[in-house]
Amino acid sequence: MQQTPTISVVITTYNRPDALEAVVEACFMQDDKNFEIIIADDGSTANTRDTVTALAARSPVPLKHVWQPDEGFRAAMARNRGTLAATGNYIIFLDGDCVPQRDFIARHRLLARPGFLVSGSRILLSQALTERVLREHIDVAGLGVLERLRCRLRGDMNKVLQTMLRWPDIGRVRRRFSWRRIKSCNLAVWRADLEKVNGFDESFVGWGHEDADLVLRLFHAGVLRKDGALATEVLHLWHREAERDEESSNRNVVLQRAADRTTQAVRGLREHAGEAPSSIPG
Repeated sequence: MQQTPTISVVITTYNRPDALEAVVEACFMQDDKNFEIIIADDGSTANTRDTVTALAARSPVPLKHVWQPDEGFRAAMARNRGTLAATGNYIIFLDGDCVPQRDFIARHRLLARPGFLVSGSRILLSQALTERVLREHIDVAGLGVLERLRCRLRGDMNKVLQTMLRWPDIGRVRRRFSWRRIKSCNLAVWRADLEKVNGFDESFVGWGHEDADLVLRLFHAGVLRKDGALATEVLHLWHREAERDEESSNRNVVLQRAADRTTQAVRGLREHAGEAPSSIPG
């Protein structure tokens, strides 16, 4: 029997309330509004809390804010806590600087099948366009075809056809593990599958490859990946790249786990069982 997804969108954020507002506002304008939003906050200050409070007051869908103290880059933990706060059986992970297009939820819902995860795709926006979008509160997901083409010609978008073309659910399954296009900024996983492998592994230090590790462990547990390109594209607002001091060591961990066929996170969902939620001081 085909399982029906009840969708929770877990949006990670850290001290970038203007970008978060653009992302959440785009969620409010989805064609399919049968979902909830969980803001998974990796230690932002009160500015983000105030933004989320204002967004929640006008949200057309249920919206929760899950916060943890700022103790460095802990996106894996934020995503795990967001998952635990969710009520849906299908979790779409979205970064707080990735603006979804109008059919984002609808397309993810169409691609959802038991035994599969969906790795979405992204369109990179330039610094100039990003600053304009945030300064002028431009609905970038609502830009028309001609304006998108102009953005591409100006170099403000690195791709444009992918924002307009839609490919059916054919030929999307990847039956071998590949690092390509694994981005936790746009990733959909059944909650039961996350629980099966203990979620994201919080033992990863710093930025890098905790998303590939999750997909690898799910693959070892029998969950195949579907490519969400030409269906689930998000518009990725420009930002300076994070420090990548630990990327090499994190990659080595994933390579070792590939050899060992590891399925379980060292520290993940189960380690937060019975945990009380934190609140922003002040």
